[in-house]
Amino acid sequence: MSPPQPHPGAPARTREQVADLHFMDARYKLLDLAAFLDRLDRAAGGEDHRVRGLRAALPLLLEKDEGRVARILTLWSDPTAEPIAKADTKAASGVWPGLK
Repeated sequence: MSPPQPHPGAPARTREQVADLHFMDARYKLLDLAAFLDRLDRAAGGEDHRVRGLRAALPLLLEKDEGRVARILTLWSDPTAEPIAKADTKAASGVWPGLK
């Protein structure tokens, strides 16, 4: 297996090379997400907008074309054009609270 090629113009990696380099990390993240959802299922209370955002993004992961990250970030973004007078929270939550 060749070392990573970080510079522009480097030869493209094969699917096997990408899988060799990144599969275990992706596997871990998927299992971690599954465990997170299991913990939520066992917890009391209603659904949170952040969890709603995660669930809404899952079908986008299965799409075949590139650009999944951009589509997910767009899904999670506030679509309004007008700024609000005052923030409702002290920090960003990662998903627009108005996501349905």
